[in-house]
Parts: sequence; C-alpha cells; structure tokens
Amino acid sequence: MTTLPNKKSEFLMSDTILENEIMEFHKELDARGLNCPLPILKAKKALSELQSGEVLRIMATDPGSVRDFQAFAKQTGNALLSHVQTGREFVFLMQRK
Repeated sequence: MTTLPNKKSEFLMSDTILENEIMEFHKELDARGLNCPLPILKAKKALSELQSGEVLRIMATDPGSVRDFQAFAKQTGNALLSHVQTGREFVFLMQRK
C-alpha cells in the first residue's frame, strides 16, 4: 500500500486501480466475513469520521453488499464511486457527501 501526504498532513492510501488510474482513498474499512447489516453499519460509522469529499474504501465478502451499498448511497446521499468484485471479495469506494 502506498501513502502520500496531503495538504492537511494526513495520509491518502491508494492501491485500487480503476480504468487505468489509481483511485485515492482516505480511510479503509475491512468488513470481510461480516454479514448484513454489519458492513453498512461499520461504513456509516467510518464515513462519519471523514470530512466532506473524502473517500472510504470498503472490503466485503457478503454477496448482498453490492445491493446494500447501492441502497445506502441512495438513502444517505454519499456517492458510491465504484464497486469491483474479485473472486468472492467486493471492494467499494464511497465518497462522503
């Protein structure tokens, strides 16, 4: 994982490649092995700790998480920037509104 200092002396992490570019994120949540509703609840808490516009990277294994995060984004106004499935693992990027 690569860390890059930003203007606030915080760290951005980037290791998710989307459409030939690297997507940066500010916080990472490992929700692998958790079933609904825990990935959403943990994401909600993690997003509340971010500033507006910052990005949360979520890793999950619950097959229903794709549908759950799409609905969560719609209900909360946070942007679901992407979701990628690799094997049985899902990676989501959500931006706080």
